[in-house]
Amino acid sequence: MNASYATLIGALELAQHLHDPDWVIFDCRFDLANPDFGFEAYSREHLPKAFYLDLDEDLSGPKTGTNGRHPLPDPARLAARLAACGVGNHTQVVAYDDAGGMFAARLWWLLRWLGHHRVAVLDGGMQAWCRAAQALTTEVPESHAATYMLALRPCRVDADYVRAHLGKPDMMLIDARSPDRFRGENETLDPVGGHIPGAINRFFRDNLGPDGCFKQASVLREEYGTLLKGHDPHKVVLQCGSGVTACHNLLAMEAAGLPGAQLYAGSWSEWCSDPSRPIATGAG
Repeated sequence: MNASYATLIGALELAQHLHDPDWVIFDCRFDLANPDFGFEAYSREHLPKAFYLDLDEDLSGPKTGTNGRHPLPDPARLAARLAACGVGNHTQVVAYDDAGGMFAARLWWLLRWLGHHRVAVLDGGMQAWCRAAQALTTEVPESHAATYMLALRPCRVDADYVRAHLGKPDMMLIDARSPDRFRGENETLDPVGGHIPGAINRFFRDNLGPDGCFKQASVLREEYGTLLKGHDPHKVVLQCGSGVTACHNLLAMEAAGLPGAQLYAGSWSEWCSDPSRPIATGAG
């Protein structure tokens, strides 16, 4: 069996596998303030053999106004999109972006949700690839369609679950947004500021070191251990503004050897769309 990567992969490790036929790479660059940015950046240059996946078009589903800013995509549609790019059930998938894994982690989680284990995020993303003096290209790879069989995993919860478990010891809620947005300040993306009552804050960027790569697994394990205070990771629910950066915290926990946490995909943008749901502000 070839080497299998399930959390992170370094630039030099990926470079050694660029020509492996059972590896598929995805460029997930995106800018929430400029939705055209990602594909334009991909068109200028990207990693060899990389296909582009768009956060809004490929990695999210239709918005209804009450299901959040980035609702989950239809799993069969996503699987078909991936299969069209050559992803089969045993393919090693690598995702990257230029934002410390902020968007690549969404694809990582989605594939885990589909039942796919061989998926990793390029640690340090585009910047790490360039620091390692690796090649870039404008060439769009030729696709060789594969067959993908879904095996959805129960690794997510919905708003009703979160509401039913508020304040109970069997759920620990962690919010990945920046501390100011968590407190209800400087909210520019959602119509209501604040956080879900009882949530604690772990800004996803705290998973990264100064070089934009994930901190060492031992450091992440210590930091999340302090945060969890003995809670079982399987009782942890991770959320953010729209279910994207929460995946970064999920990836960090997995890399730290703390698997089993679940995603509340609708996150704050869904939660605050219903005025009957309670909200909190401030640091606590």
